[in-house]
Amino acid sequence: MSREWSFTLPWTKPPLTENQRMHWAQKSRLVKQVRREAFNLSRSIPPLDRCEIRLVWVVADRRRRDEDNLVPTLKALCDGLVDGDVVPDDTSEFMAKWMPIIRYEKGATPRLELTIREVSS
Repeated sequence: MSREWSFTLPWTKPPLTENQRMHWAQKSRLVKQVRREAFNLSRSIPPLDRCEIRLVWVVADRRRRDEDNLVPTLKALCDGLVDGDVVPDDTSEFMAKWMPIIRYEKGATPRLELTIREVSS
C-alpha cells in the first residue's frame, strides 16, 4: 500500500513560470523561496525509496493557460524535497514528475496543490 501526502501551497499562482523575464537575482530569490517551502513540507514526509510528484494549479476562470509554464515551479519544489531528504535525488530513479495540471473549479479560490505519493520500486 502506498502512502500519499497533499499540501496546499501558499501561492495563488505559480511563483516561477517559463514566460517570466526577470533579473537573475530576483529569480534566484524566488527559486530559494519555493525550495524552502518544499523543504519545510518535507518535514512531515519520511524518507522514501521512490515517489511521484503532481502539481495542480486550481483556477477560477476559463482563461487559456499553458501547463508547460508551471514546470519551473515544479522543478524548484522537487529540488526542495531532495533538500529535505524525501528522496536522494530528483532523477527518474527516485522521482517521477508528472506534467503540471491546470484545473478549473467554478468559484474556487486560486491555489497550488502539491501531491507526493510513495511508489514501490
